[in-house]
Amino acid sequence: MSKTFNRTACTCFLFLLIMTVLTGSASAARYEYWINNPFLRKIPIAIKDFEPKTVNEEPRQAAVQAKEWLVSGLEFVRYFQILPEESYIIGDGEGLTAQTINFANWISIGADHLVTGGLDLRDGVLVLELRLFDVPRNRLIVGKRYKGRVEDMRKMIRRFCVEIVTELTDSRGVFGTKIAFVSNGPGNKEIFACEYDGFDPQQLTSGSQIALSPAWSGDGTHMAYVSYADGTPQIFIRNLAQKRGVKVAYKGINVTPAWDPTRFALAATLSLNGDQEIYSLTGNGKIIKKLTNNWGIDVSPSYSPDGKRMAFVSNRGGSPQIYIMELDTGQTSRVTFDGKYNSAPAFSPRGDRIAYCGMVDGTFDVFTVRTDGTDVQRLTDHPGDDEEPSWSPDGTLIAFSTTREGEAKIYVMTSHGTDQRKLLELEGAQTQPAWSPWLGDY
Repeated sequence: MSKTFNRTACTCFLFLLIMTVLTGSASAARYEYWINNPFLRKIPIAIKDFEPKTVNEEPRQAAVQAKEWLVSGLEFVRYFQILPEESYIIGDGEGLTAQTINFANWISIGADHLVTGGLDLRDGVLVLELRLFDVPRNRLIVGKRYKGRVEDMRKMIRRFCVEIVTELTDSRGVFGTKIAFVSNGPGNKEIFACEYDGFDPQQLTSGSQIALSPAWSGDGTHMAYVSYADGTPQIFIRNLAQKRGVKVAYKGINVTPAWDPTRFALAATLSLNGDQEIYSLTGNGKIIKKLTNNWGIDVSPSYSPDGKRMAFVSNRGGSPQIYIMELDTGQTSRVTFDGKYNSAPAFSPRGDRIAYCGMVDGTFDVFTVRTDGTDVQRLTDHPGDDEEPSWSPDGTLIAFSTTREGEAKIYVMTSHGTDQRKLLELEGAQTQPAWSPWLGDY
């Protein structure tokens, strides 16, 4: 299947029909599992094999692939326990609708929810029917019918994953997001981006010699990154759709770009007068104002979700530590006090915590801390360095780079440090993950 598609054409061709309208109040129709408790049990869900309407090989293979994508999508968000197929008790004549399902059998294996799917594929046109059931209540929660090109099947599955997650949790998940990162697989360090789960990695830069520090704009339309193509660190601001942009090349260094999520502007570290300070820039690279003005090095800005505060790293106290600045007043407070080296701050999407990497016994681990400096939580504790945390836009997951296997790779874990898994397998080292906002392309 093609892994690319024309977004405009796909939007016109792919359509969505609601199969069933839920009865009762909105609150009665939703079954929310609050996902911010790290000890909350995962939601037990069974997913039946999807049923092709014909026995031809192509529809059969498509049905298998569709189910695999649904399972992997639900597993990735870490909310669900996919019940093993060998435990399923499926009676003769059991179908896709509530009238044909023996809910008692699904209750007996511990399923809270059940997904069924039917698929028809003719002349390159795919029709996919998916349903989510509440097993104990013997009722349909949501049913959808998707029709489109066979190449769009993964997009259809992602859309139904969104339906499941939004119906059962207080989150919309990470579907429709991407993760940018740096890889030296091509020889030079270049910027890549893949889907939220590591699918379809694409190289975004080439010939940069070294490209670092990818940063998504608040609406996901632009990316800023640092390039050494001309021999010195300069910031490139790229329109991703038009594949063109502007270069920020002030005297000295131009590094660590970070977008203001509330407007077309960003912060970056410049050394106009020799001292490394953080400046506010327009989205076209023009200086708005100088944000820091202290002895020492100020780098690695990260905006709060409301754009009113900025976390950054400074050695003004004698060692690299995390600080927060109130942008309207310039008032600055220190956040980290444990350890002699703390860096790479990243504001959570809720604005209540900051993820960062801190050195412990000579290696780096990922931590989070409240913005007032309390409640420090260590999320990683493995051999090697765990660095450069980046939050998913819903605040439930954190991507980071790790050398626990030797060469640096990107891993993803929950915001509490559990379920740590490798994102993707590529040649070379992968570092500096940057999670996009929701791109609307799910």
